Amino acid sequence: MKPIAMFLLSLSLVGQSVMPMPETLETDDTVHLRMFIAGDALLHESVYTDAMKRDGTFDFHKQLDGILDQVKDYDLAYYNQETILGGTALGLSGYPTFNSPMEFGEYMVEKGFNLVSTANNHCLDKGTAGIEASREFWNSQRNVAMDGTNAMEYESHMVPSIKVKGVRVALLSYTYGTNGVIEENDWQVNDYPGNEKEMLARVQKARVENDIVVVAMHWGTEYSHAVNDEQKTLARKLVEAGATIIIGNHPHAIQPFEWIGDVPVFYAMGNLVSTQIGEDRRTGMLGSLDIDVDHNGKVTVSNARVAFTYVKYTGDLSVLRTDIEVLPFSRVTNAILPNPREYEQTFRDLMTSMDNKISFGLK
Repeated sequence: MKPIAMFLLSLSLVGQSVMPMPETLETDDTVHLRMFIAGDALLHESVYTDAMKRDGTFDFHKQLDGILDQVKDYDLAYYNQETILGGTALGLSGYPTFNSPMEFGEYMVEKGFNLVSTANNHCLDKGTAGIEASREFWNSQRNVAMDGTNAMEYESHMVPSIKVKGVRVALLSYTYGTNGVIEENDWQVNDYPGNEKEMLARVQKARVENDIVVVAMHWGTEYSHAVNDEQKTLARKLVEAGATIIIGNHPHAIQPFEWIGDVPVFYAMGNLVSTQIGEDRRTGMLGSLDIDVDHNGKVTVSNARVAFTYVKYTGDLSVLRTDIEVLPFSRVTNAILPNPREYEQTFRDLMTSMDNKISFGLK
């Protein structure tokens, strides 16, 4: 069980109705925010090798600008950093124990990402040294809320948040596990098994202190397009606790969307970038939402939308000779993927299999 001293008050609220009490906005007008959502950044050795320049640094613009240049048009932007950004000092590595260059995080922040999840099954791939290096990197980024891994115990109790247009936005991130690797200290990773009450209390605390609470969940069955019972149960508990938006990942495969009341749930976004083998693992998803906050702090989320992406790569992965580019599906031709329009339609059908109140195309 994780330390819960700082949660005693919040824990007493579990199961009760908690009214949100964010600070009043400094305007009588409704504040409108747009949110961009992406999936797993899974940096195999082939991904960062493809991005390596002659001087040994890394440039990811070629790989991702085609789908991420639009992030600048949004106020909030979320993604899951699946691989530790421990940097070259720890020795870069790919599957099965990843460590990625910090330049990738710098690139994502440059594009406009300000909500970053780090709780996932690979977050202990480099042990405590990886956790500490990653945390030091993210702590140095201005106006970015990162959650999921902790270099110090007090960080595990904090509710990371940013303020955008006067609106306070919190991010909480949790994982089902860490591939069997045991934490040196049980507060280093936000894992929910055995700690569900603490997780829900932290969501309640975040909702009391903020206007919007984004909860990132690393859950589900790997490589499955089906939402399992645990995901459905946890999603409803998180909504009851005060989550405003729920974003899931881990399966490396797209899973359906669902509104639970007025809370949008993206059960799995798939891969943003990777070189996993298999057409469905090369297919990812981007999402967007409109969020309105009135001067009393009432939040309305609407206009859930998704668009599909495809990781195009050529060459031989075994010798790391690749040419990687993540494409919007509008640029996927028959030469890249047979019958791309039919293939895309299967994912449209999948996305609406639990709830048809979602639109396609981010604009």
